[in-house]
Amino acid sequence: MAAAATMAAAARELMLRAGASDMEEEEGPLGGGPGLQEPLQLGELDISSDEFILDEVDVHIQANLEDELVKEALKTGVDLRHYSKQVELELQQIEQKSIRDYIQESENIASLHNQITACDAVLERMEQMLGAFQSDLSSISSEIRTLQEQSGAMNIRLRNRQAVRGKLGELVDGLIVPSALITAILEAPVTEPRFLEQLQELDAKAAAVREQEGRGTAACADVRGILDRLRVKAVTKIREFILQKIYSFRKPMTNYQIPQTALLKYRFFYQFLLGNERATAKEVRDEYVETLSKIYLSYYRSYLGRLMKVQYEEVAEKDDLMGVEDTAKKGFFSKPSLRSRNTIFTLGTRGSVISPAELEAPILVPHTAQRGEQRYPFEALFRSQHYALLDNSCREYLFICDFFVVSGSAAHDLFHAVMGRTLGMTLKHLESYLTDCYDAIAVFLCIHIVLRFRNIAAKRDVPALDRYWEQVLALLWPRFELILEMNVQSVRSTDPQRLGGLDTRPHYITRRYAEFSSALVSINQTIPNERTMQLLGQLQVEVENFVLRVAAEFSSRKEQLVFLINNYDMMLGVLMERAADDSKEVESFQQLLNARTQEFIEELLSPPFGGLVAFVKEAEALIERGQAERLRGEEARVTQLIRGFGSSWKSSVESLSQDVMRSFTNFRNGTSIIQGALTQLIQLYHRFHRVLSQPQLRALPARAELINIHHLMVELKKHKPNF
Repeated sequence: MAAAATMAAAARELMLRAGASDMEEEEGPLGGGPGLQEPLQLGELDISSDEFILDEVDVHIQANLEDELVKEALKTGVDLRHYSKQVELELQQIEQKSIRDYIQESENIASLHNQITACDAVLERMEQMLGAFQSDLSSISSEIRTLQEQSGAMNIRLRNRQAVRGKLGELVDGLIVPSALITAILEAPVTEPRFLEQLQELDAKAAAVREQEGRGTAACADVRGILDRLRVKAVTKIREFILQKIYSFRKPMTNYQIPQTALLKYRFFYQFLLGNERATAKEVRDEYVETLSKIYLSYYRSYLGRLMKVQYEEVAEKDDLMGVEDTAKKGFFSKPSLRSRNTIFTLGTRGSVISPAELEAPILVPHTAQRGEQRYPFEALFRSQHYALLDNSCREYLFICDFFVVSGSAAHDLFHAVMGRTLGMTLKHLESYLTDCYDAIAVFLCIHIVLRFRNIAAKRDVPALDRYWEQVLALLWPRFELILEMNVQSVRSTDPQRLGGLDTRPHYITRRYAEFSSALVSINQTIPNERTMQLLGQLQVEVENFVLRVAAEFSSRKEQLVFLINNYDMMLGVLMERAADDSKEVESFQQLLNARTQEFIEELLSPPFGGLVAFVKEAEALIERGQAERLRGEEARVTQLIRGFGSSWKSSVESLSQDVMRSFTNFRNGTSIIQGALTQLIQLYHRFHRVLSQPQLRALPARAELINIHHLMVELKKHKPNF
């Protein structure tokens, strides 16, 4: 039905278009006459409009042609005109029916119209009310903005007034001098806490007044007079107090560290003087420097004098050198020499002075040592003296930095103003003592004491003594090198022929060297110094040359080797007790000992087994050159060697063992030499067996008399000494 209605509407549109075009042709260009009705406004249905697009009509027609009802009508051949009229008639009927419905509902429509009119009136009144409200809101918002601007301006004025009030309050508070301050400065003792508190307040007010005066504040003139009078009073009381403390240092037997500790509690006093009365501050500082300088000088001069009285009476002299013989004669007026010069070359327990426990041990008390009749070597006195100097110097330096508010070069200069005379006196005493000092071990221990004290001062952050340590080392090192060079020269110039009777036992000069070298090496291992090792190397060369010169005095090579081995073994043993096993000295003497021991073993085996040794070497050389046939002419010699060895080897070994044990003072070394000789003998006889196994000597009848090598080893083990 809908498709039929659509189709009818389309047909009607086509008919109307055709009729309209006929009417246009009849009217022509003149148009309609007067009285004609206005053209019907069809809107989108106006097909005569230029905006009507025929393509859209074609689309609609094409779409309607697809309808099933339209297809059926076209198939049955229905007349479109007739069908269009029928549809139009139906539309008219529907239109009339709609009109009747509208007429029946006219009252309702009128009522609806009245209601709409009333609503329009109500909405109009509401619009007027909202308009008035909007205008009221506009005026209120402008008032709020005005209030905000006024509030912002009031806040700015308030902040400005508060800032002015704060600055003004600070200014007034800084300028006002309260009565509590005046009372405390004028009446309270300087040792009371309230005096210190009010003094700090006075210092702050004086600084504030100076600052405000620089800004041109006129109110400062009102309080300047009061502050000046209070400042003068405070300076007077502080000056009297500090000078009284300084003068108390001068009392005999006073422990000046107690007044120093008391002064540190009032370190602000000097700061106040420094900021308000520099002349008085300089007076106080100069008085302190003068007083403490004299006290330290007097104390250390007295302590040093008493300390030197407990030194050993017997000290090394210029003749107590390594190369000086014990039998050297002295003049009638010469001082008595040491009971044994070996003591000045031996470290013993003297090395404990640089151990951590002894290094910072309490200082020596001379009168206590004198009552107990105790004596000490120079290095112990040096340690005690310089530990006291180190401890007091560190305390003094820290006190100066803290109390006098100085640092850097200023603290260094003030420290040397206090301690300079004492340090100079100590240096002069050391220089004077070293002039006649010939104890190299004592000087070397003093060097290492200084090196350790320098590290302690660095850990305590006291650089003021650095220059002093360098000056002390500048005195000690040259003296140590001089003494060492004197010992080197003494060994170099020693004439073995002037040493009296010689024997193969270790020489006392080599023992001195061993003890001396091991002492220096063990000390030097803690803080190595290349210069020391170079000097010891020179001394070692001279001692080695000396040993060779003395050995040359013996007529036989065997005695020479015994002397060399005994001396090398003794020096090596002493060095290994103190020096590290990998030190150059130990390695050098170990090589010398091994070389001379091997040579001695060959020399030892030569008399009883020399023929056997010579034959084995000759035969091995012939075999190596491919001339083994020449051995056929040695049968008689070989037979004699076999029988001679079989008959005499036991007695020869026994004699060899006894000879070795008589020749060497060190039984352990003698045992090692015997073992080496027996081992070399077994190897020699084994080589002899291999030579006799050659085809040229294999048929020799005397081979049956050869001793079995394993039997020989068992028998030789019986001759090995056990200790």
